[in-house]
Amino acid sequence: MSQSSATGVSPVSTPSSPASSSPEAQAHHPRRWWLLAIVALAQLTVVLDGTIVNIALPHAQSDLGMSDGDRTWVVTLYALVFGALLLLGGRIADFWGRKRSFIVGMAGFAIASTLGGMAQSTWELLAARGLQGLFAALLAPASLALLTVNFPGGKDRIKAFSVYGAIAGGGAAVGLVLGGVLTEYASWRWCLLVNVPIAIIAIIAAIPIIKESKAHGNTRYDVPGAILVALGLGSLVFGFAQAENGWSSWQVLVFIPLGVVLLALFVLVEGRSNHPLLPIRILADKVRGGAFITGLLTGAALLGGLLFLTFHLQIVLGFSPLESGLASLPMTAMIIVGAAVLSKFLPQVGVRLPMTVGPVVVAAGLLYLSRITVGGSYVVEVLPGLILMGLGLAMIFVPLQNVALAGIDAHDAGAASAAVTAVQQIGGSIGSAVFTVLYTSAVAASLAGGDGTPVAQLQAFVDGYQAAFFWAAVGVFVAAPVAFFMVRPKPEDLLGTGSAMHLG
Repeated sequence: MSQSSATGVSPVSTPSSPASSSPEAQAHHPRRWWLLAIVALAQLTVVLDGTIVNIALPHAQSDLGMSDGDRTWVVTLYALVFGALLLLGGRIADFWGRKRSFIVGMAGFAIASTLGGMAQSTWELLAARGLQGLFAALLAPASLALLTVNFPGGKDRIKAFSVYGAIAGGGAAVGLVLGGVLTEYASWRWCLLVNVPIAIIAIIAAIPIIKESKAHGNTRYDVPGAILVALGLGSLVFGFAQAENGWSSWQVLVFIPLGVVLLALFVLVEGRSNHPLLPIRILADKVRGGAFITGLLTGAALLGGLLFLTFHLQIVLGFSPLESGLASLPMTAMIIVGAAVLSKFLPQVGVRLPMTVGPVVVAAGLLYLSRITVGGSYVVEVLPGLILMGLGLAMIFVPLQNVALAGIDAHDAGAASAAVTAVQQIGGSIGSAVFTVLYTSAVAASLAGGDGTPVAQLQAFVDGYQAAFFWAAVGVFVAAPVAFFMVRPKPEDLLGTGSAMHLG
């Protein structure tokens, strides 16, 4: 098994390996680009499902008679199961087969979405959301692993990960738009049922196009590691989700420390295991570690930005759900444009510069949003901030997965891909909790000093949004020095041929 170097350079395939070939040779296989389209469709489904349901929640709550607590669990349960099982899902993809895992994950996600869309009670909807999280934990790492082993190096790899990164950054905004359209013109149920036709198309296309690939050699499952990391990540996500009720609540005080302890035990177990769920070598690389930290901080800031931006647009500016979704599209457009431009220059400029500048630009956009007012307009006070955020996110997400998965042996592709997704998922959970608490504190302080009029109440909301945007900017800005000092591979490192892989 080849090992990644400390600089993140991809090891070169040996000529004797029948599955290995140069990037130039592999570029003549047009089905790789069809594979990219299929994987991109699956990634879009997983990403937008985290936000598409948010807009539909008020209608679902009214239809099913849900309490406010149950409404929160519709979002939390998906994130909880998804985050807890990601690493296990990555290893299943490695050992069982990435194509097989992709198809089963996509099919299971569609079935769970159908159950949710047809739910007649709260518990049925919650069960469906949990099942969605379970199959997403298998689908997401399988999708990214398929890219890793089918685009092992060269400029094609940069293009492939640029598309994947653009979807990772813009998919949440697309979910807001699609959720607004479906909720306003169809039913909240279609925010779940829309996954079914997408899954059918992806599965039909995947069967003839995607070739099976799996790890060989030591394929024993690390049961103690799987239990520890599932309980640890689940506990951490749950603890931060409960922070909305206050940091002093017993759930926060118990589950966050418990999650940290369990994850620390997981690291100890992995270091001694002969068949680890997440090999320590994946985390030990300095360059890859910098990418993971950057993903964690960016995921937190992105969720904080989109969540409170939606509140501001609908509550303060009076936008409809559809108008609110459309208002976030400029950010998505800038991510797509920025990704297309940056992918052409990345081999020349390397990844360190964009991953350092990107967080600064995102922070500038969030700081601009922190100056919103009650009577301000969308064009003047919101649009410039979204444009800056889109440009900065493109600079982060285009190279992020590429850097995080550089030098990964094909045996560990699923595990490493799951780790990339897991840090962003944990970042989103932390960001949601921290920024909600900051928002709540700012609103309470503003209401205490107000006169109780409707205008004063709107001002309190805006004060809360300002606080959330400001601290989100501070959080993502920290990623800039992290990237500058830790993410330091040479430009040619991204053009290596990658590890040999076995194609069934």
